[in-house]
Amino acid sequence: MSSFTGADNYFIKQLIWICVSLLVFFVLSISDLRFLKKTEIITLGFGITCAVLTLLFIVGSVSKGAQSWFKLGFFSIQPSDPAKLMLILLLSKYFSRRHMEIAHIRHIIVSGLYAFILFLLILLQPDFGSAIIIFFVWLGMVVVSGISKKHLAIVSLGAVFTFLALWNFAFADYQKARVMNFINPLADIRGSGYNAYQSTITVGSGQVFGKGIGYGTQSRLHFLPEYQTDFIFAAYSEEWGFIGSSLILFLFGLVIYRILNNAIRGASNFELLYGAGIAILFMSHIFINIGMNLGVLPVTGITVPFMSYGGSHLIVEFAALGILMSMRKHARVAHKDAMQNDFIM
Repeated sequence: MSSFTGADNYFIKQLIWICVSLLVFFVLSISDLRFLKKTEIITLGFGITCAVLTLLFIVGSVSKGAQSWFKLGFFSIQPSDPAKLMLILLLSKYFSRRHMEIAHIRHIIVSGLYAFILFLLILLQPDFGSAIIIFFVWLGMVVVSGISKKHLAIVSLGAVFTFLALWNFAFADYQKARVMNFINPLADIRGSGYNAYQSTITVGSGQVFGKGIGYGTQSRLHFLPEYQTDFIFAAYSEEWGFIGSSLILFLFGLVIYRILNNAIRGASNFELLYGAGIAILFMSHIFINIGMNLGVLPVTGITVPFMSYGGSHLIVEFAALGILMSMRKHARVAHKDAMQNDFIM
């Protein structure tokens, strides 16, 4: 980030956010967070999340056409990021208690209602990118929980009708333009398709080995918009090339593998589902962000984990991993207690 942001102070601010995020990670990882599995805690957390998202429409700050932020002095908070983590905790609790009867469509509808409340509150900001992540997290966790093929087909059909309804009644003109640019990327490269077009040029200009750190012309000369957030992968690819991009993808894959490896060692289905939800969250962000940077998906304003500028998503990402590590630590205690009880019996 220091190499292509020039005189901007994104590097210093991001360094501060990384330090704060690491502190959050280590504090959570050594804490006993088993209380998060309690129904009353989950219910309270979900209620507070909905209240905060609703409060955005009253006192939220408008940025780039979306009322998605709380401005608190010299920094801002985006509540949609912790809302994703809250949804994972809620669905982990819900499905872990009903894993034997998950095939019943009632549980698909009830869990979908929880997700839809958050989806709607975020979509109305409007923040279409984060709303899509909410949908993918719900869908992914439903699939992991054991949904039947028939019900999966019904959900897919419902998603199609929902998209058509959003297209006709909810999408703003610029959101429709992004989808149309995805279908025909070269239709309006000087207007609504400019961002995606410049991003593909930036990625391609890096070629195999990249232009070198500090020599990325597209970002340094500001041809590439939002190079520190939405299109940071393109800016990185220009300097590091195909080799560097492959390295990033490998590291992302390693993180996902470690998340799932820790999840399967959990003491119960709650830990397993939570780990799967975190993996789905990260994969959704990575897939959508890199897809739009390569011009194969519509531009939706999605950050890429651990790379994009901003504090809200960084803290939530490290907090999610800290909770996972806490679950693994105390899973050992749970297994040890179970073995002692078996021996006594």
